[in-house]
Amino acid sequence: MQDLTRNSKAQNIRDVIRYIQRFQNAVIVIYIDDEIIDSPLFSSHMRDISLIHQAGLKVVIVPGARRRIDQVLTESHIEWEFKDNTRITSENAIPQIKMAAFDVSNIVMTSLAAHQITATIGNWVRARAKGVLEGIDYGTAGEIDKLQANAIRNTLDNGFIPIFPCIGWSSTGKPYNISSITLAEEIAVELKADKLFFLMKDAEIKKGNFIIPEKIGLSEESQVPAMNLEELELFLQANENSPDKKTLSLLSTAGKACRNGVTRAHIVNGSSDGALPCEIFSELGSGTMIYSQNYGSIRQMTQQDIPAVLTVMRPFVEQKILLPRTDYQLLEKINDYIVYEIDGGIRACAALHIYSDNQAEIAAVAVDETFSNLGIGPKMIEFLIKRAKSRNVKSIFILTTRTSDWFEKIGFCPDKTDSMSEERKALWSPERNSKLFRLNICP
Repeated sequence: MQDLTRNSKAQNIRDVIRYIQRFQNAVIVIYIDDEIIDSPLFSSHMRDISLIHQAGLKVVIVPGARRRIDQVLTESHIEWEFKDNTRITSENAIPQIKMAAFDVSNIVMTSLAAHQITATIGNWVRARAKGVLEGIDYGTAGEIDKLQANAIRNTLDNGFIPIFPCIGWSSTGKPYNISSITLAEEIAVELKADKLFFLMKDAEIKKGNFIIPEKIGLSEESQVPAMNLEELELFLQANENSPDKKTLSLLSTAGKACRNGVTRAHIVNGSSDGALPCEIFSELGSGTMIYSQNYGSIRQMTQQDIPAVLTVMRPFVEQKILLPRTDYQLLEKINDYIVYEIDGGIRACAALHIYSDNQAEIAAVAVDETFSNLGIGPKMIEFLIKRAKSRNVKSIFILTTRTSDWFEKIGFCPDKTDSMSEERKALWSPERNSKLFRLNICP
């Protein structure tokens, strides 16, 4: 038990180091919902953002201010209404809206200063009036016209954290109230950010809260850890009648950002302490990531992968599901092995051994237990079956003691063990009492 705990801790440390190296100088944009700013966990999140900044990531913060604006307008006896999630007020409201937006930004800046982080609140947003749409005058509401990208990049390069209040200015200096969520998205797109975060209260995209299409994998906690853009569309279609319109809107925004050049967008539960570093510095994270490409992929094993592959295999060897293998044995058959890589970490492996009588064997299938619900195993088997077909083998067999039901489900049928290749028989261990299942490919 102590060895397992130590191995788990060591792997977590390796993952953090790998991600710190990967995201050195990466640009991340963080939208902080105002419900989080008003929560007891706010100071903890700001400490985490400070640590992330100190680890070498370039951080941009966009704080939400809806609640503070509501409060200030109420105290000033100024009425407002919302249309399509846009606040409509008269012109006399803009001084109070601007004051409230900067109040919230100052709270964020003060909290960062407590952690010896220098931040600055800037006027980098050019805006224009939303105007009159379908007969409705949107008054002080504005739309983003242009971002001063070079000034923002210079601020980041100088080691500061830029903070964006939800205010933009016209070319003549007239202020407009703009959407903080839209602002965060457009900043991320303009800067080609590596990550865009929406830190929201109680944001959990999991089974029970939503309908999860079969194609989308789940974590051990029944949460959706990641979706590519195709999976996102399936999810949105399946949940179009969900009452949680706010989360669906955020997911749509995240997808739009990724389609426009942002590498990854994340919906993160701000009601969970440590949610941000967990989402950045681990593969499954703590929230839900939307991505367009380059997250998990199958590739050929290399010599450098062998230590990680043996680590993935070890629990299965100890449970006597897999035969033990050495570095030399893996190196000797290196061209037979594939791995599943997530952000540079090896999380699964499998092999296709082809014998001289034109039989093939799928062997050494192992998936890191933490990732077992993401459908990685089936993807790797499908990949190896396609590889076998491309090499014109007549059939594929597997030897298993524990996973016969799964292989039968995908078309493998029981067969006699003496039907296996003579080369494989030489390595056969009757004591294991493995069952043989076969998939015929060519007649």
